[in-house]
Amino acid sequence: MKRSYKVVDVFTSRPLLGNPVAVVLDAEGLSTDEMQAIARWTNLSETTFVLPPTTDEADYQLRIFTPRSELPFAGHPTLGSAHAILEAGRVTPRAGGRLIQQCGIGLVELTIGEQPGDRQLAFDLPPAKIEPLHAADIADLELILGCKVDTRTAPAIVNVGPIWVIAQMDGAATVVNLRPDLARLADFERRLGVTGLTVFGTHDGGDAAIEVRTFAPSCGVEEDPVCGSGNGSVAAFQWKRGLLPADGGRYVATQGRSVGRDGRIEVNVDTSGNVRIGGSCVTCVDGSLTL
Repeated sequence: MKRSYKVVDVFTSRPLLGNPVAVVLDAEGLSTDEMQAIARWTNLSETTFVLPPTTDEADYQLRIFTPRSELPFAGHPTLGSAHAILEAGRVTPRAGGRLIQQCGIGLVELTIGEQPGDRQLAFDLPPAKIEPLHAADIADLELILGCKVDTRTAPAIVNVGPIWVIAQMDGAATVVNLRPDLARLADFERRLGVTGLTVFGTHDGGDAAIEVRTFAPSCGVEEDPVCGSGNGSVAAFQWKRGLLPADGGRYVATQGRSVGRDGRIEVNVDTSGNVRIGGSCVTCVDGSLTL
């Protein structure tokens, strides 16, 4: 059976420079085991499966898989899948250019902004639950990274569906040059019951505020090139730690230089700490999956 299939590069308007997500547009009839097998085969950080919604409040249902497990929510798959669905004409946007995605964490709202040759999409990050990382775990993390983290901003565990350990480094250059012990990091993730690790550091000049990197070896993803939920968690962390203005604000994050990408993430935090993550998408593969 042939099923419509796209690979969408997310957080870039230029092919091959963002984070690809595989999107199976005709997923009805596939079992969970079959979805997991397809995700393992594509070997991308995430593969998504589009299904009819089970509630009138949603426009479509999305299931999201890493090569090893299913996620209740993820950022770049949310944007890339919405781009694929719109491009294929599978949904009609609601008033105000909105889409409602149903996924494991519940309903997620997206907004669509059109520019000539560049569709901009953004999603509302699910509410973040933040808890401190214990001192012994911070010490273990520093051994994994091979350098100190900035303990003045107290590394934390941030749960937005995916659960990220968030830590600030002393600058963007330190982030880019990290070479973590991935085997030890996978054990660390499993012990804490988290999805992975996202680190960030401030840029010294330029139009981007911070550089970000995301690792999730326990999920079969050594490094996620450009991570939406990771960047959203960093934004929630910064707002909670007082690193952003109290009345919120906008900034650009960059991610992917360490793996040959050039992702740009638009981040917006409102006065209540609610986070929106956005960026461009471009389709790189358009065809069918034969099973």
